[in-house]
Amino acid sequence: MRVLSGIQTSGTLHIGNYFGALRQHVALQETGQAIYFLADYHSMTSVRDAAVRRDYAREAALDYLACGLDPQRAVLYRQSDLPETCELAWILTTVTPMGLLQRAHSYKDKVAQGLQPDHGLFAYPVLMAADILQFNSDLVPVGQDQKQHLEMTRDIAQRFNAAYGAEVFVLPEPQIEEAVAVVPGTDGRKMSKTYGNTIEMFAGKKALKKAVMGIVTDSTPVEAPKKTDTCLFQLWALFADASEREEMFARARAGGLGYGDVKKDLLERLLDFFGPMRERREELAARPDDMEDVLRDGAARARTLATPVFEAAREAAGLGLAKP
Repeated sequence: MRVLSGIQTSGTLHIGNYFGALRQHVALQETGQAIYFLADYHSMTSVRDAAVRRDYAREAALDYLACGLDPQRAVLYRQSDLPETCELAWILTTVTPMGLLQRAHSYKDKVAQGLQPDHGLFAYPVLMAADILQFNSDLVPVGQDQKQHLEMTRDIAQRFNAAYGAEVFVLPEPQIEEAVAVVPGTDGRKMSKTYGNTIEMFAGKKALKKAVMGIVTDSTPVEAPKKTDTCLFQLWALFADASEREEMFARARAGGLGYGDVKKDLLERLLDFFGPMRERREELAARPDDMEDVLRDGAARARTLATPVFEAAREAAGLGLAKP
């Protein structure tokens, strides 16, 4: 089984990325051939500073390795180190209906948030399709918010195969961990760099405390019962087991539990949970050349895996000389 996913490097990764993607990615390296990429091409729709883009990609690579990704078992590469992906995106663009892209929830949401629309943002799903289809991936772990993009990938693959009468692309299946598909941010919306409502995995204690204490709560007094479906309790629950959640929620519903106490406990759990990973990350950051070796090797392995698909797509579409 071949597994493919990636993370857009448009900002510092946060606990939403961990529970929604990184944790799942690390686990999947044990079950099949795992390929993960740092989506710096995709970041071009929002990041306009070259040095910042490179920094975000390097930081994301460190995060992956610190969280347990084994580069001997999984392929980790920087998206732009495989420029052939962009050629495949163009090939797929030519069979992608405008109406399909116009229905993309992500595009409409970002425009509604005030992001200036451009062709890169509009055609984002086609590049994502190329990322996935170039490896003939069987399984793609995605968040609930990316499920539509995977459905579009399947549609685009089917259209190409039908247009050229060749079964070039495998139709991938999504894997969505429903319980943590969407992690709430400090303001109750989905945790996102776009919203500025994130809690970073490896921020310092002072920055983490500021983020946790800034989690939005209501004005319910300490002695009154509390609702447990709010972002504070949802975030706290990520770091608790079933019995701890049952006990905490019972205390909240009974009254007498202050939001400040929950936030303090959440902060300690955050520090404890990511502590060993933080130490590993600091060790890796002290050896930047080793990390670049991992990405260089990952790109070479990724190209080896993708080349047969590139060649099959070009042959089917009649690009270049025909094979003898």
